[in-house]
Amino acid sequence: MHPELAADLGRLPEILEETRQHALAFLAGLDERPVVERAGPPAVAPLTEEGGGTRAALAEFAERWEPRLSASAGPRYFGFVTGGATPAALAGDWLTSAVDQNSNSSLDPAGQQLERETVGWLGELFGLSAAHRGTFVSGATMSNTVGLAIAREWLGERLGVDVAEDGVGALGPVRVLSGSAHSSVAKALSVLGLGRTALRTVPVMPGREAVDVAALERALAEAPGPCVVVANAGTVNTVDFDDLRAIAALRERYGFWLHVDAAFGAFAALSPEHAELVAGLDLADSVCVDLHKWLNVPYDSAVQFTRRPDLQARVFQNAAAYLGPLSEHPDLVHLTPENSHRLRALAAWFTLRAYGRAGHREIVERCVAGARALGAEVARIDGLELLAPVRLNVVCFSLTADPTPERLAALAAELADEAFLTPTRYAGRPALRAAFSNWRTTGADVRRTAEALDRAVRKLTA
Repeated sequence: MHPELAADLGRLPEILEETRQHALAFLAGLDERPVVERAGPPAVAPLTEEGGGTRAALAEFAERWEPRLSASAGPRYFGFVTGGATPAALAGDWLTSAVDQNSNSSLDPAGQQLERETVGWLGELFGLSAAHRGTFVSGATMSNTVGLAIAREWLGERLGVDVAEDGVGALGPVRVLSGSAHSSVAKALSVLGLGRTALRTVPVMPGREAVDVAALERALAEAPGPCVVVANAGTVNTVDFDDLRAIAALRERYGFWLHVDAAFGAFAALSPEHAELVAGLDLADSVCVDLHKWLNVPYDSAVQFTRRPDLQARVFQNAAAYLGPLSEHPDLVHLTPENSHRLRALAAWFTLRAYGRAGHREIVERCVAGARALGAEVARIDGLELLAPVRLNVVCFSLTADPTPERLAALAAELADEAFLTPTRYAGRPALRAAFSNWRTTGADVRRTAEALDRAVRKLTA
């Protein structure tokens, strides 16, 4: 054994304790460190021959890289719909690395058994029936990709061809209809060989991002064959929701696969005030939910659900004797693109077990209250205007005068020490959005952000 490896093994308890103290110091400083550090990267260091052991690596990390890391785990990181990691999720994630499971095969079954229990809990949380089966994946993009891959196989089934065996060329042109599809949908269509041009945008309702169901029906009536509908349960800019029950009702007259992108909107099911927004989610053929958003587990973690695990296994089955047979209840290795599948479910299992439905409902409702409060502050600040109602947990706004991307970028940069917001474009207008999903965010953080916004706007417009 290399001498540094042997030495680190001998002092492993001390190393883990030092790492624990370092992690605690980082977390304790989240509230005061710049939310996004604007310093450039350090000079590239050469790879050493002997290394120096974990303590040397920890010291160099603390000196060169840690000061440049964002406070994305903290309460005022409002970009990208990014959650943090609850204490239980953090404990589960540390243990995930310690136990180091590849939870894909029934030949070594405990990992995938734990994952299936966790997926069952999540399904209950989102109001999905036992007809839906689910699997952990790396994020919403992969969840959408898996769901649309199953949809692709369903199209083949309807047309009497086997896409998994013969390729997408056997399908002919494919039509995917959506009102406000997330960018990951087009990316998934590219990856799956269906092509970005397969995505056809259907008109939305006036002043909304939700699809016009009558316009969707007209598009379905004009479609030359079976198609895919991607519905939204929470759009990126304004957290708008399609009428899932009305869309599902159209399936009785038109043959289509209903995929619902509920990356963070699915969590509306936890709040009695907002659960109606996701009524009908269980009617979907496939569902995407991102967990490193509102479940507040560490990156990377998401789940996909489908009513057709048989088609899913047809797409992703892996014919290798060492992985075990493809049974009636396929191992996870046969259900996603990943042959290697870390035990992502453990962090989710921990936070669900630790805080239950009520704890996660409180996180959702506190985030919604925070978004409403910030929206009210934005409406009050001279020089800013809300571009849409605060429907759930995102505040979308812009400058009232000369709202160019450059001026909005300057506004966001001025805020970087106090809060992180990301740019967008809504109804053709450059904008900023603040997404609330971190379990640490409180009313004090809203007030601090609003005060920083007020100062930044005054400086920009002086």
